[in-house]
Amino acid sequence: MSLDTISERRLVGVHKDLIGVVRRAAILSEVPFRVTEGVRTKARQAELVAAGASKTMNSRHLTGHAVDVVPMVGGKPRWDWPPFYQIAAAFKAASADLGVPIVWGGDWRTFKDGPHFELDRKEYPA
Repeated sequence: MSLDTISERRLVGVHKDLIGVVRRAAILSEVPFRVTEGVRTKARQAELVAAGASKTMNSRHLTGHAVDVVPMVGGKPRWDWPPFYQIAAAFKAASADLGVPIVWGGDWRTFKDGPHFELDRKEYPA
């Protein structure tokens, strides 16, 4: 499966290597997904921090090094955890296929963030 036009628009400004991973993951994933956010403004990031949806003003979204996605089940967004594990497996496989290291927010020890995927900071500093 390929990304829809909404997802492609939301990838504008995202690092080209991460775009490659997202597109490859869309082909590999058994669960279709949509990109909800790519690059964010500082104002948008401040809104998310104020709402408790993010914990940092140093987000990788600000530099185009992160994306958020949502599973699309039956054509509708689904926010519960099970589909995120399947999507994460596709992202990790795409990462390995392309040799582009990524980090999944669902693997974080605190503030688990299932929708979040970012380029590894060691290989892709901001």
